[in-house]
Amino acid sequence: MTIKTIWLVRSGLAVSMGAMALCLAILPLRQSSAATAAGVHPGPMSRADAFARAEMLGALGRKMFSDPSLSASGVQACASCHNPAHAFGPASAMPVEMGGEHRDQPGLRAVPTLRYLQAVPAFTEHYYDSEDEGDESVDNGPTGGLTWDGRVDHGADQAKIPLLSPFEMGNKDAAEVVAKLQKAAYADDIKAAFGETVFDNPQDAFDAAAEALATFEQSGPDFYPYSSRYDAFLAGKATLTAQELHGRQLFEDPAKGNCSSCHLSEPANDGEPPQFSDFGFLGLAVPRNMAIPANSDPNYHDLGLCGPQRTDFAGRSEYCGLFRTPTLRNVALKKSFFHNGYFHSLRDVVSFYATRDSDPGRWYPKNSDGTVRKYDDLPQAYWDNLNQDPPFGRKQGDAPALTDPEIDDIVAFLGTLTDADLQSDATGH
Repeated sequence: MTIKTIWLVRSGLAVSMGAMALCLAILPLRQSSAATAAGVHPGPMSRADAFARAEMLGALGRKMFSDPSLSASGVQACASCHNPAHAFGPASAMPVEMGGEHRDQPGLRAVPTLRYLQAVPAFTEHYYDSEDEGDESVDNGPTGGLTWDGRVDHGADQAKIPLLSPFEMGNKDAAEVVAKLQKAAYADDIKAAFGETVFDNPQDAFDAAAEALATFEQSGPDFYPYSSRYDAFLAGKATLTAQELHGRQLFEDPAKGNCSSCHLSEPANDGEPPQFSDFGFLGLAVPRNMAIPANSDPNYHDLGLCGPQRTDFAGRSEYCGLFRTPTLRNVALKKSFFHNGYFHSLRDVVSFYATRDSDPGRWYPKNSDGTVRKYDDLPQAYWDNLNQDPPFGRKQGDAPALTDPEIDDIVAFLGTLTDADLQSDATGH
């Protein structure tokens, strides 16, 4: 299902009809002997019943999302890393979060936001734009998937990852999660939604929990409100300052920031709101972050699409070093950036784009002979995978693609992408 099937556009504003949550609510779980027409797989439903079921599962998922008892430590909930007040991303500036039974196990990647994932397509190696958004004959290459390496396509599958990860919520298997669900205050709600016998089969119950979490994460008001000042500006209901407007111009200018080549900033032809991502994969050569314990091993490299967390493309050298382009919505709230959380300032991120190749000594460490060890987190065998489109691709010593005032203007524009319910966090008030 594409986003076009779940939005109506009125006066330039997108209005969620809740259809994604409805579809999640009626998707069948893995069939088992415990499944009945009124249980895990409820079977055909009227539209009204399907909406009611989506509302029930969303409310159940909301309870689970904030429940720390579902972790091995007993103190870490989904919301601990995906804080609702921070666009369902981390509140801290740590590059990776700590988890596990004693919350002493560091993660491998920065925690991404869960907002605005509803439009991310399923992963494909060969993505073609629809005819109303571009040349449908152009192969855009690997695109989609919900994680930094695109290894899962569905919210329910994504929800299972932290529950079972040894450096996140730390449960050893599905049965351990289900044992905790049976003790939860909302255990009867699970039975009401999925049948009295749902706990008889641990896999059914685990799938049910993941479905509820996924349904909650399709709540429009919580996860895709499209309420930023930029959305209001596009609808003709707000204005931007001269600096913000200039920042937008630079953001979209192919000869300057060229940001919108990947972070799409214009509404589609049918009026759907811009997602600020094309969901593709790029190699950017973000500096190696030695604050991530795994990086203390010089032989360890996080290569994104080709591993190590994703395994089906192991050995596909053309994919090494590529990570999915995240949305820039609510980016001004972030305290660490990129897959490894190396940067902690949005201004530094834009500056890195502008000067990665023209001034690499600003970002990368030096060798003992004083030369710059550029692209230090990517083995040289994969350097051909790096994006060289503007503003990248300049020679060392060239003038940067953006001046300091222009960088400030782009940062000001990015500040207009903060959703209305989070704007006090962005301003610090």
